Order: sequence, then structure tokens, then C-alpha cells
Amino acid sequence: MAQHDLIDYLAMVCNVGGSDLHLSAGAAPMVRVNGALQPLTEELLEGNDCRELVFSALKETQRAKLEHDWELDFAIQVENVGRFRGAAYFVAGRVEASFRYVPDQIPELNELGHGPTVQNMCNREHGLIIIAGVSGSGKTTTLASMIQTISRERGGTIISIEDPVEYLFQHNRGIVQQRQVGSDTMSFVHALRSALRADADVIVVGELRDLESIRIAITAAETGHLVIGTLHTTESSATVSRILDAFPEEIQDYVSSQLAHCLVGVVCQHLISRQDEPGRVLASEVMTNNDGIASCIRGRRFAQIPGLIQIGGNDGMHTIDDSLAHLLKHGFISVEDALARCRDKAAIHLAHHQALKAKKQ
Repeated sequence: MAQHDLIDYLAMVCNVGGSDLHLSAGAAPMVRVNGALQPLTEELLEGNDCRELVFSALKETQRAKLEHDWELDFAIQVENVGRFRGAAYFVAGRVEASFRYVPDQIPELNELGHGPTVQNMCNREHGLIIIAGVSGSGKTTTLASMIQTISRERGGTIISIEDPVEYLFQHNRGIVQQRQVGSDTMSFVHALRSALRADADVIVVGELRDLESIRIAITAAETGHLVIGTLHTTESSATVSRILDAFPEEIQDYVSSQLAHCLVGVVCQHLISRQDEPGRVLASEVMTNNDGIASCIRGRRFAQIPGLIQIGGNDGMHTIDDSLAHLLKHGFISVEDALARCRDKAAIHLAHHQALKAKKQ
């Protein structure tokens, strides 16, 4: 039997400044702190322990859905502890899960490490904005910060489609309607179609998962809505390619013209462990859509996009290498972490050399 209940473990995660709790049979409860996993206690959980801990967080309908679908995304609010996004699933026939802490306060974009370009994207009346990155790279937090900014500064009707609902918003000048897939709507696609008829000014899609959701998002962006969505890609050119590859080859020319017309920009982000102090820091690539980028999208010349981003500083663009070099020069990250995520290793080695030279002077 587990030595603690789920609320105890979640409270421990918050007390040590952790972001995630992992419950797995045959292992100790694990917490992720500043990107690294470590044991939360010394006990080893058995299969029944994990099942009981996970089921204690679920409603009866959620338990039935987990046993039917073998996986479940959900959110829980723990009094005096906080809000968590949960993911439960079966592993070798046993129920296991992870829980991610969702802070009460939504950070401002500049606090996250974003610059004026991302802030200015929030002022656009229509078009498509993509926030890209791997799992755990802070995409949801960036989305939440953009929603908060739009609601506070612009107003309007904002419909956010999520699975599950994580951050909770105040209405401010605008109305924020948060719809959870599975309880408020059948699917992202159903909710997207509904949003087109609901007088929405801004549509936020927690994840553009398939062809139909991408298709409707592009249509909404073309017809006067600002659409903000996420993709699991790591660089701007791959993001554009991924969107087009979702469509059949015979219509990709048409879709590329649509995308070239409606795309506002792409923000690709990574969270990297700091070497100067505990915590993590944001490294990003920002692409905005200008004439050169639009031409490359229409012609599907994706290999040329990084070069255009590199020379697009006047349009608010920067490459991932620019961001990594900046962090490296200021001693925020290690050269090893920079090299693991860069596009041009020679540029990172040069930035590292310049940082070392500056320290000696």
C-alpha cells in the first residue's frame, strides 16, 4: 500500500518546485524539477498502488472511459494545493499516470522570454499563429499568456478548445469561453466548426491534431478570425511542411496558397535547464510571414525558410541559433545544451568562443 495519498504526492511536487509527478509500477513516485526527474520518496509503488492513486482522482465516468479507451486526459483541482493536468494510461496491463502542475498565475509573455514580435501577434485581427515545440516545451503556457493578453488589451470573444482545460481565465475586457473536449464538445473538429458560427473573434486550438482540424483552422483564419494553435514540431520550416503534408498531394498547391495568405507567424520554443541558477529558460525561433516567406510557402521551398528568417530581423524574426547564441553569451545555458538544439554548430562554437573571450577581458 502506498505510504501517501495522491494529494500528499501532489503537495510534495509543489513544495519542491516540481512541474510533473510520475506514478509507475515498480518505481518510486518521480518528480520533474527544472527538467530533470528525481525520486519524490524512497518507496516503490506496486501496480495496485498506482491504480488506486489514479482512480482516486477520477469521476466514475472518467474511470469507465479510461478502462474503455485505455488512456485518458483530464484535469483536477486540489484545494490548497493547485490545479493539475493528468494523463492516465495502461502500461503492461497496469494503470499508470503523470500529473503536470498548472500555476494559478499566468505569466506575461515577456516573463516567459518572448519578445515584442510575439506580443504584437496578439494585436492581429485575423490570421493563423502556430506555437510549436515538443511536449513539455511550454506551448500551453504561451497560449495561455497570449489569451490573457488579448482578453485584457483587446477584448472580443475568445473561444478556447482544450483537452483538458488547464489554465483558468478571467473575462477582463473580452469573453473567454473554454470548451473541454469530451465534456463540452465531442472533438476539436466539432468545436472548431461551432466556433465559426459563434461570433468568435479569436479561436484557440489546444492542438491541431489532424487534417480536418488544420483545414478548418486555415478556413477560419481566412474568414476573419485570429486562430492560434499548437503543433509538435521543432522548427519553422518543419511546421509549415507538417501542415501541408497533412493534405493529399493533389490539393497541396491550393492549400499552400491559402497558408501563404493567412499565416501570421510561427513560434518554435524549447525549455532548457539553466546553468547559472536553478530553473529553465526559453530558447525560441520566431518566423513572421513576409513576401519572401509567403513565396517559399507557395512554392514549397521549405529549405530556404531558415535563411530568410536569419535575414528577417527587421520583420521581428530570429532563428533558434540566434536565441541559443544569446543565451550562451550571457551564461544562461551550457554549450552542450546549445549544440544539442542548434541548426548551425559552427555558429554556436563561435558564440561560445566569443563568450569565453569576453569573460577573460
